[in-house]
Amino acid sequence: MGRTLDLSDFKNLAITAGEDGVWVVTLNRAAKRNALDLDTIEEMVELFDKAPRSGARAIVLTAEGDHFCAGLDLVEHHKADRSPEDFMHVCLRWHEAFNKMEYGGVPVIAALKGAVVGGGLELASAAHIRVADQSTYFALPEGQRGLFTGGGATIRVTDLVGKARMIDMMLTGRVYQGQEAIDLGLAQYLVDGSSFDKAMELAKRTAANLPLTNFAICSAVSHMKNMSAMDASYAEAVVAGVVNTQAPARERLEAFANKTAARVRPNS
Repeated sequence: MGRTLDLSDFKNLAITAGEDGVWVVTLNRAAKRNALDLDTIEEMVELFDKAPRSGARAIVLTAEGDHFCAGLDLVEHHKADRSPEDFMHVCLRWHEAFNKMEYGGVPVIAALKGAVVGGGLELASAAHIRVADQSTYFALPEGQRGLFTGGGATIRVTDLVGKARMIDMMLTGRVYQGQEAIDLGLAQYLVDGSSFDKAMELAKRTAANLPLTNFAICSAVSHMKNMSAMDASYAEAVVAGVVNTQAPARERLEAFANKTAARVRPNS
């Protein structure tokens, strides 16, 4: 499938597309601790809308500098002096970008470091896999700044940590890091070295899966979570019927039956 994206058009995102289908998307505003202004959000909307049709099989989301993302660009927000209606539409664009990440069907692996704060945590929580390093810390300081989350934290972060911890984070500015953050579900991996290296390893592994299978995992699971149990059961059966009978899956099942496929083994 031919590319529909001109990667050179992006300014706040630096994008490289590997021949194996693994794309690296880098937040490129290190001087602002990669805070999210509206231009960056609009680039994300375009990227995550078109990447699934442009050859991306997995995306590593990373950042320049010492911090993943410090959240909403508060300087831009202050200077814009937005009306309630204006800011409502800004929030809706954030939701558009992050929904396209979560439901787009291409695995997104976030390589976290430093601040994953406010809107930065909202961004990270829309990724399918999050890898933290020892410098990574998570917080929702909106309460101390007279603000309220507008990019999906009440949905996605609450799903990760639960309602009580979410409210505590917003009210008190509580910071989580290290193993405690992993235990709460803010990230799935914690590494001593480079979160980017681990994210690339995971991206290459997921890119080797069948694209339709990845689409189902990265899209259908989220959709089913929003359904009743009865509706989700029906939808799961339909998706399994389509995915589990695709021709490439038959080839992989034959390899399993012939004992030429890799077996699942515990970590040594």
